Amino acid sequence: MTGFAVFETVLGPCGIAWSGDAIVGTQLPERDKDATRRRMQTRFPGAREAAPPETVLPAVEAIGALLRGEARDVSALPLDMASVPDLDRRVYEIARGIPAGTTLSYGDIAARLGDKTLSRAVGQALGKNPFAPIVPCHRVLSADGKMHGFSASGGVAMKLRMLSIEGYRANEPTLFD
Repeated sequence: MTGFAVFETVLGPCGIAWSGDAIVGTQLPERDKDATRRRMQTRFPGAREAAPPETVLPAVEAIGALLRGEARDVSALPLDMASVPDLDRRVYEIARGIPAGTTLSYGDIAARLGDKTLSRAVGQALGKNPFAPIVPCHRVLSADGKMHGFSASGGVAMKLRMLSIEGYRANEPTLFD
């Protein structure tokens, strides 16, 4: 059975869905709790709203901390990627390694995948990221360092806000090796 919960963060109400001990999806804030709840019900039809089980509480706490700007290692949080295509899974694994306050470009991720021509596919994978901010797609920018769209509610303004909370400075080089 899939369950979901809506919980408060400094940016607004987020959502998390789970099946067993694994996270099957997260939701960045919508305008209010009801909108986040509706989004979760649309994404996870048949899921039942419930208090997160003990195994999911660390993810709820970590998401709240990340959105407050606290450094948290979320790499061990169990994500259920069974229905995620292989390329998307590889993109998400690379994105999970981007430290807070730093960025990579779509091309950087494509190069790490071994094929620089995959930039567009990287963007598409991140655009449908079911695990934000555990998979921090907000830390990926275009090659020119600009923020061209963000699929979460609030768009680019939300992306900038999340990066700002993490200490990102737009005029400083932030790519890491």
